[in-house]
Amino acid sequence: MCPGGYLSIAAVDLLAGSECVGCHRPGPALCGDCGARLHGPPFRAEPSPCPAGLPIVLGVATYAGVARSALVAHKEQAKLGLARPLGQALAVSVLGVLAAHHGRGARVAVVNLVPAPSSRRTVIGRGHDPLLRMTKECAKALRAAAVRTSVRPVLAAARQTRDQSGLTARERAENLAGAFCVKSGRRLDGQALVVVDDIITTGATASEACRVVGGVGGEVLGVAVVAATAKRCT
Repeated sequence: MCPGGYLSIAAVDLLAGSECVGCHRPGPALCGDCGARLHGPPFRAEPSPCPAGLPIVLGVATYAGVARSALVAHKEQAKLGLARPLGQALAVSVLGVLAAHHGRGARVAVVNLVPAPSSRRTVIGRGHDPLLRMTKECAKALRAAAVRTSVRPVLAAARQTRDQSGLTARERAENLAGAFCVKSGRRLDGQALVVVDDIITTGATASEACRVVGGVGGEVLGVAVVAATAKRCT
């Protein structure tokens, strides 16, 4: 659907009235009670089996209930008002990654958020880039918490990949091997990076993103997500 189509849907929703995607009560796209479910303490969310070399992964929700409804509505239905609460939830995960890094005695002057890339075709099809929008809201929340933050969308799709739905962990890893590249041959020497995504399942996407940015000098502190598939939470 073209961007104009999404704008038309948003206008219709506004005129018809809105409801919470979690509890379906009239009001904002995510009410306060449902939104609170996205702000639990961050937990370790590395998949099992865990891809080799994947750093610490933190999330704040399992991919079910409110979290699933909000992520799907934002991504596939272009309910753009959800970008802010989802970005704020992502910021909690990023803070968890930073806390773990600081716990090892290291300090970070500026945290650079690197969103996992989406193909141009996918972005055009949806009419927006949901993860980039969430990442920008995440950065706003981190800056409000006095964390110096930069959004660095430096990754791009290097080639076409298969639809990940239904693939095993091994098939996903094979599907994504070499699928990402750094735009314009950029170097990230010495920059502290947190790779961010909406969901982690097998870890193939996060692992490949970390490998690529690490290969151009970036210091990957960890991976932050909003949600993790329940069967793979650790």
